[in-house]
Amino acid sequence: MLLALLAIVHRRERHAREQLAQYRALAERLSEGVLQVARDGRISRHNQAAARLLGHGDAALVGQHLVDCLPQLSGMAAYTPQRCGLNEDDESTRAALEALRIGPADSDTGILFIRPASKGSRPAEDVERFKRSQYFARIGTWDWRIDSDELYWSDAIYGMFGYQLGQVTPSYQLFCASVHPDDQAQIRAGELRCIETGENHDEEYRVVWPDGTQRWLRETGNVVKDTAGRAVRMMGVVRDITEEKASARELHQLAHHDPLTGLANRLVFEEHLARAIERARRNVTRIALVFIDLNGFKTINDQHGHAAGDQVLVTTGARLRRTLRESDTLARIGGDEFVAILEDFSMTRAVEDEARAIAEKLLAALTKPIQVGDTLHRTGASLGIAVFPDHAPSMDRLIHLADMAMYEAKRSGNNQYRLALQA
Repeated sequence: MLLALLAIVHRRERHAREQLAQYRALAERLSEGVLQVARDGRISRHNQAAARLLGHGDAALVGQHLVDCLPQLSGMAAYTPQRCGLNEDDESTRAALEALRIGPADSDTGILFIRPASKGSRPAEDVERFKRSQYFARIGTWDWRIDSDELYWSDAIYGMFGYQLGQVTPSYQLFCASVHPDDQAQIRAGELRCIETGENHDEEYRVVWPDGTQRWLRETGNVVKDTAGRAVRMMGVVRDITEEKASARELHQLAHHDPLTGLANRLVFEEHLARAIERARRNVTRIALVFIDLNGFKTINDQHGHAAGDQVLVTTGARLRRTLRESDTLARIGGDEFVAILEDFSMTRAVEDEARAIAEKLLAALTKPIQVGDTLHRTGASLGIAVFPDHAPSMDRLIHLADMAMYEAKRSGNNQYRLALQA
């Protein structure tokens, strides 16, 4: 499992490095200047166009404070185009610049795009002129007028919602209809909180495309207030995080499940057992803990190879899963060792009767032959059963007793079970 985790991390790092190299190559081809500003206000990365536009030729700007290059941009609002000069009293020697910052609303950090200002340009047109830079950042800009249904989407957002550019007219109603029904209340609550408190808006949610495809998006932004202090607009950015979510699920699966059978691993088994014991204490019920060890599995591995052995384990896990209740927990904790947690047994029935019923059901499933290719394999099983609270008051003790009972069953012959000794 560790090797699989490392392989995924290595693959993600390599993919990230390749994407970073592509972004840098694209940034160098842009006529717009692109600067990345760190938390301390210093420029941490930029392309050659940015250095030329700021009058530095090909000299590096890394490490310089942004305000030393463009003083007017201190406190610049995010997502709002702004005209500026190279210094506070420079009005004639150099052309004015247009700037747009993407990042948190309450700081100067983020990504800054600059280009020569156009005469007579309007803010809406300025935003459109930055669309190539938005594609470089893999991000879309939105602007919602709170008192109306009017919503602006930059070109990149249409595809995030499953539409071709210009196929629909963005509106708040269309946005709400596109959000997955299970996420709509969360999004609305986040918007209202942002409007009422001025806190940054930051939500992850699913959208459903017209063809039924589901994608994950992350949306951030903040409010714009009028002179009376009323929130009149929300502006921000959105990006597709579907691949990130898929990678996170894959890592979670590997960290919590056996990669061969898909069953829970030892970590999840112990977590489920601890919670099961708490529920049993609260509800005054019993838990049966069953350790399962396959007999004859090593012979299959040695004579027919690991591929055949793996198929036997997968089939065994599937049979156990079908035999147990959906509420029971089944885990693989070793090469040919499984463990099951069975909950909600009554305190009135004799422990021996409960154990016998459990063992007979499991052994009936485990003694059936398993077909792998042209070969029919037969395995037996040894079961050790310990019951909470009859045999042990704690998780560690219960595990120990079930394990000891399983080894006692193994010494007694094939397809046997043993019940732990009473505490």
